[in-house]
Amino acid sequence: MDYLYRNFLGKMKKVFLIYAVLVVSIIGWYLTAGKGKKIINDSKATALKVSKHSRQFNESIEVVMESYYKMIDDFTKGDTVAVNKNAEKLKAFLDNLKIDELKTDSSIYETAAGIWDNTRTEIAGMITDPSLEAKRESLNLFSNELFTLLLTIHYDLAKLYWQECASAFGEDTPGNWISASEQSQNPYGKKDCVTVKKVINFVPADSKKS
Repeated sequence: MDYLYRNFLGKMKKVFLIYAVLVVSIIGWYLTAGKGKKIINDSKATALKVSKHSRQFNESIEVVMESYYKMIDDFTKGDTVAVNKNAEKLKAFLDNLKIDELKTDSSIYETAAGIWDNTRTEIAGMITDPSLEAKRESLNLFSNELFTLLLTIHYDLAKLYWQECASAFGEDTPGNWISASEQSQNPYGKKDCVTVKKVINFVPADSKKS
């Protein structure tokens, strides 16, 4: 009987040892890997906070901005063929802008809709302009309308910079454009003529990027 009892106690000690190892392992995982994964997920949740606009509206305005930046790059290169190609795309994206999504905010909808119509008129005019210089004049008008639209709707997906070349069309005749970064090339054909005049920054505080 003593032998059986000692054998039983030996087996129980092994069982308790296994459980102890498992408990220590679980605690260790929680304090290291498990806890780390939780923090990463929480960080992602913060970064993905939604803007004040609907997903559909944001997607439609983002393709407008992407096309606009490509067109600005084409103007910088003086490539009229590429300018027309991206202007056509930009016009289509503007036509499909989910402007009706703004009807939930009646205080800005009517104003935004009117400015939206102006952007479509200006981009259509740019496409028919016969020369690069004429297209640059239309770019200035279009950029002013687009900038006003972004201000009106409180565009909150990224920080934007309102740039100016003070002598784009001669002395004391400026030309403006929008860029996604503070450093930008001049689409009006002049080097060392870039000044940040204003910044659009309606990005939610907890999702701003430096």
